[in-house]
Amino acid sequence: MKIETIRLADAGEVPNHPHWSLILYAQAAPPDASGSATAALDALFAGNGWPVSWHDGIYRFTHFHSVTHEALGIGTGSARVQFGGESGPILTVAAGDAVLLPAGTGHKLIEASSDLLVVGAYPPGAGYDLVRAGEGDGAELRRRIAAVPCPRSDPVTGRTGGLLAAWIED
Repeated sequence: MKIETIRLADAGEVPNHPHWSLILYAQAAPPDASGSATAALDALFAGNGWPVSWHDGIYRFTHFHSVTHEALGIGTGSARVQFGGESGPILTVAAGDAVLLPAGTGHKLIEASSDLLVVGAYPPGAGYDLVRAGEGDGAELRRRIAAVPCPRSDPVTGRTGGLLAAWIED
């Protein structure tokens, strides 16, 4: 597995996180013989203390979460996803990859294979909201985002590495 961190600056309508980077885990969970990593991602996230909340796709509009961090695992298929707002990087993700979005990180689907299935998970006890880019009181949203605590475990690496290393260094 290869782990990459990407620092995203405040993009105005999309605050991103003031301190913590997006983390990309290339091949966090190996796909099975059918090409699906869904069950492996479900087990990986849950086993590391991030309960799986949903299986679906990614919205085609820029949005973020102001009260929680979010783990996205690509169960099947592939996608191009833009992170950080309209001028942010577009990353290609495929079955077995995972992305950890700190609170405030904008994301939207650019294009996807017809079989895309995403596994979504949040830290235990986390609330959930969905904010479209440009909506809400910017100052209040930034205050909420900065107040979201660092989780006790990483959804992919557990109690070592991942966010426990990257976010401490950020």
